[in-house]
Amino acid sequence: MTREQMMASAQATGAALGLRNGMAALVCLPVRYIAGQMMLVRGFVLGMPLTVVEPASDPFAGLPADARFDFTALVPLQLQTVLDGPAETVQRLNAMHAILVGGAPVSPALEARIRTLDSPVYHTYGMTETVTHVALRRLNGPAVSPFFQPLPGVQIGVDDRGCLRVKGPMTLGRWVQTNDLVELTPSFHTFRWLGRWDNVINSGGVKVAVESVETVVNEAWLMLGLPERRCFVTGTPDERLGQAVTLVIEGDPLPGAAEQDLLAAMAERVQRYEMPRRVVYLT
Repeated sequence: MTREQMMASAQATGAALGLRNGMAALVCLPVRYIAGQMMLVRGFVLGMPLTVVEPASDPFAGLPADARFDFTALVPLQLQTVLDGPAETVQRLNAMHAILVGGAPVSPALEARIRTLDSPVYHTYGMTETVTHVALRRLNGPAVSPFFQPLPGVQIGVDDRGCLRVKGPMTLGRWVQTNDLVELTPSFHTFRWLGRWDNVINSGGVKVAVESVETVVNEAWLMLGLPERRCFVTGTPDERLGQAVTLVIEGDPLPGAAEQDLLAAMAERVQRYEMPRRVVYLT
């Protein structure tokens, strides 16, 4: 990774978010990793004063009550902790110009909480090879979207598997191939992340993205107000299909008609071939 790549990434983020010289940034990610390092680089390149704190679940713990920031990057756990905290801590987020969240999936429940915030919150897409994020997805406000918008100067495409490839100034103009299945909009300007090619279920010759189905499970679970449980989607051997889409739920079977309600809610949001053919409980 070169200085040129890091500077290009910082400038693209600044242009996308409207970050300006003099805006204050809070650095609360580990600076030994690229996500934290790039927060430092953005501060240096864009002229933003930096406050660097030890990474913690509550990034504001230990800071003066009057400390205010315009920009920060958080992992979902940190954002959840702040949203669960006192109103004055949440107000610190609402005073910001832009907030990035990444490093782990953002659950439907957390997305619902994020939509209550006033400040713009963006889910990031990227990797070490692209010098952190190369695309952003708005999680709240009038511009909320399921699609990621590439940073200025970033081009996107797909290979014959439907996996994303990207290039831009932060990749030195070279294409970087990923194993992320995506849905491109017709304009090729935005994309929706579906899941990892490595996790695809081959059911009757049709490829099913596990993460995409799991997202729908979690959304339906939240909508129905079912008791919180861990669950996941996997493929199990099937004589006719090769692999059957299977929903695995922790604990005893759901009470009453709850399982059928869950499957019915899912059926409104996924293709027929993506529907779980089996539901398994792990106790």
